[in-house]
Amino acid sequence: MTKVILKDGGTGQELIRRSAMPAHPLWPAKVMMEEPDVVQGVHADFIRAGARLITLNTYSATPERLAREGAPELFRPLQKRAIELVEAAREEVGAEGVRIAACLSPLHGSYQPDMSKSHADLLPLYREIVEGQAGASDLILCETLSAISEATAAAEAGVETGKPTWVFLTLKDDASGQLRSGEALRDAVDALAGAGIAGIGLNCCKPEVVSANLDTIRAAGLPVGAYANGFTGIDALKIGGTVDALRARTDLDPAAYAGFCMGWVREGLQFAGGCCEVGPAHIAELASQLRGAGYEIV
Repeated sequence: MTKVILKDGGTGQELIRRSAMPAHPLWPAKVMMEEPDVVQGVHADFIRAGARLITLNTYSATPERLAREGAPELFRPLQKRAIELVEAAREEVGAEGVRIAACLSPLHGSYQPDMSKSHADLLPLYREIVEGQAGASDLILCETLSAISEATAAAEAGVETGKPTWVFLTLKDDASGQLRSGEALRDAVDALAGAGIAGIGLNCCKPEVVSANLDTIRAAGLPVGAYANGFTGIDALKIGGTVDALRARTDLDPAAYAGFCMGWVREGLQFAGGCCEVGPAHIAELASQLRGAGYEIV
């Protein structure tokens, strides 16, 4: 029986739907401090849907973003709180087999990397983040990385922990095969060669873009993963902005999204799940289709 890692979906968008708070540049970290029960509920619902890997809710809690919003002192408390809430959700559902993924996200902002910073500049920042998460995590998830320097620095910091580290890159929503930075995906794959990562993939771009570029990812000769978003596009999002400015597609219901993922799995994908606008219902449908096709969800 072929095994497939099934992660959760887009926690941030679920929090926007469930929270009584207005969207904020530090979303969803702000919700974690003021409405922790909502965050725990989202984690629990993804577990109930069938996800067996839950990502810590620290995507926006990077030192740079917190400093930009005048709250650098929240960095360590947020790391600790994120771990507590996943553990509480796991206990709530009674799912001992559910694993935790540390989150190494874009430090500057989603989709618009700070190209003035090199691998050497970014590495100590990623080390600082992963230090507070690795002890409670089973896997290091480097996700939504938009530039080669982000990807290589996050990968090195993750691999140093000794935990399996997966690197996921995000691409422009067009036919260019380029990272959001404008760098070629093929160059990013080459830059990660020999980094010691456990797997490589694409995330937080349209599923059609994922499908068109998986062959380039496979060239790395590593296990491959993918989890797409459900946005119509991301051009409206600026540094310091909030994702409520983006619009969800109406044609990616759970069955349609699962159809994309199942196509990737049949082509050898070993890591699936969802990103922004992919909720528990999508993950439940994907889990059902995976089991129905004879795959083992891990």
